[in-house]
Amino acid sequence: MPPDGPPDPNSGDDLLDAYSQAVTRVAEQLSKSVAAVHVTGKPRGDRAVRMGSGSAVAVARDGYLLTSAHVVAGGDRGSLTLNDGREMAFEVTGRDPLSDLAVLRAGGDGLVPAPLGDAARLRVGQLVVAIGNPLGFAGSVTAGVVSALGRSLTVGDGRQARIVDNVIQTDAALNPGNSGGALADSAARLVGINTAVAGVGVGLAVPIDQTTTGIVSALMHEGRVRRAYLGVAGASRPLPPRWAERLGRRTGLEVVDVVAGSPADAAGLRRRDVVIEVDSVAIEGSGDLQRLMIGAAIDRFLVIRVLRRGEPVTLTAIPDELHAA
Repeated sequence: MPPDGPPDPNSGDDLLDAYSQAVTRVAEQLSKSVAAVHVTGKPRGDRAVRMGSGSAVAVARDGYLLTSAHVVAGGDRGSLTLNDGREMAFEVTGRDPLSDLAVLRAGGDGLVPAPLGDAARLRVGQLVVAIGNPLGFAGSVTAGVVSALGRSLTVGDGRQARIVDNVIQTDAALNPGNSGGALADSAARLVGINTAVAGVGVGLAVPIDQTTTGIVSALMHEGRVRRAYLGVAGASRPLPPRWAERLGRRTGLEVVDVVAGSPADAAGLRRRDVVIEVDSVAIEGSGDLQRLMIGAAIDRFLVIRVLRRGEPVTLTAIPDELHAA
């Protein structure tokens, strides 16, 4: 039988509401998988030169961690500090600026991999928890909600800009140093890699989904990702009712921008075209097009069907290979 009288106000469980319990559970489970990253360049004399810092998330027991490509843009090696205080060296296995993802290989064992979730199942308003090392404060935890899905993020190295599509927007507080850290759902599953702070209350994360797990696998095993380049940026938009009924789906990919001189430009794609099909594959959003932009598509004819002012137009494009900046 339960004890008589009111609950003990000093009991730990009684001080936590359901929201707090969810955040606390995620922090306890996932913090052991997140490391602080210190990137070093070529030594000057007896000392290595620090080239940057951020966070990384262990994704395999055999030493692999995932981080943001821009975190390790300044060097190919450095050191990791784990949540339990251990330090170990790492080398960059591969980086993919297009997705702003990079894979590290730690020179030690005992990593605790984070369980992977699926960002495709996220919903706007869902609780998410960010864990990283903002401003050098290791193991910092913030929480918020998914503010929006399908955002685009421009990344670059000062010489060349690229657009990362299908980014998660969250109001969980992010600061410099959070980049490369974990964005998790309430079950402590990794659903994103924090990548940028777009403004007060606006944080962005690269999703962990079918597309990005393929990228991570290629970086682990080959050190690079061969990507086809079309030169178009887009966003989902509703189809006209008659086309939605005819195609049996609600959305297509509206062309927001076409890069001058790109394969998309040469093919005749225009702003406000709505892409509905590429090589007989239905296109409903940017993720559908991204999944087709793989090595096999390079230098091959792609048949693209679009709606232009509500009427169907068929175009042919030949994607180039995207080369890292």
